[in-house]
Amino acid sequence: MNPVEGVLRRVDEWQQGSPVVAPVFGVIRKFGDDRGPSLSALLAYYGFLSLFPLLLVLTTILGFVGNNDLQESILGTTLAQFPVVGEQIGRDVTHPLEGSGLALVVGLLGLLYGSLGVTQVAQRAMADVWNVPNVVRPGFVPRLGRSIGFLLAVLIGLATTTGISGLATATGTGAVVRVVSFVSVTAIDIVLCGVFFRVLTPKQVPTKDLWPGAVAGGIGYSVLLAVGTSLVQHQLRNAEALYGQFGFVLGLMGWLYLTAQATLYAAEINVVRARHLWPRSVLQPPLTDADEQVLADIARQEERRPEQNVDVEFEDEPT
Repeated sequence: MNPVEGVLRRVDEWQQGSPVVAPVFGVIRKFGDDRGPSLSALLAYYGFLSLFPLLLVLTTILGFVGNNDLQESILGTTLAQFPVVGEQIGRDVTHPLEGSGLALVVGLLGLLYGSLGVTQVAQRAMADVWNVPNVVRPGFVPRLGRSIGFLLAVLIGLATTTGISGLATATGTGAVVRVVSFVSVTAIDIVLCGVFFRVLTPKQVPTKDLWPGAVAGGIGYSVLLAVGTSLVQHQLRNAEALYGQFGFVLGLMGWLYLTAQATLYAAEINVVRARHLWPRSVLQPPLTDADEQVLADIARQEERRPEQNVDVEFEDEPT
């Protein structure tokens, strides 16, 4: 055994025996085993595609309504939650928005493509996280119904959080108001995260196993939103127009990717907790019981036909 391996073996032994580090490392390992970075990239891609059509539909509908006070209220409370986007649109708030049938159709088609892509990838991600065999995963029609339910939950969540943000803005900007607003929005995010997990996760998974990750996911999303908004507003507010546009696109893609990763990590918390998938080993061999269970679950996940049966065996460790 070389000195580097010796150090890693001692670190591995320590983390496996730690009641705090071992579960955390188990979540990190499970995220990598389930190809979490690739799934996060897909979620960020479709999220990016659905965001701008959503804004196009929103501004077009406001143009049809023709109420300047309503336009300013929504643009001030909803669009301001998206760094730079709200500021870019806000520069033209003094000019009345006009409705366009073509813009509405294009926006709805783009929104449909992007949002359905997000929901389909999210359902696949939840099934992969729980290693649900392909043969028992829901078909196209049930997935489509779940996608519609997910989108409705998102709209309700956006309306609720926007209302709370608008109420907080109208009440004042004191520290107490900001803290109460943040706590209220975080509580709503936790509930919404639990609803999202339930809608997107196959029914074989009990609902009670989804809430620990929902708490972590709701808190993580609230923190990411606050930090991301603050970072972009402070770093790009006074940037040149060209630099600001590039910085906004890259910053938005990065923020969406981090949000997707945080969501998947929250889902992995549920799996690791429900199946007690720790301790995991840093170096193999030997494999721990949790290592073997994860590898067996991943293999069985590839069952695609009812008559197909995947059995997993592990050989004795080499001497």
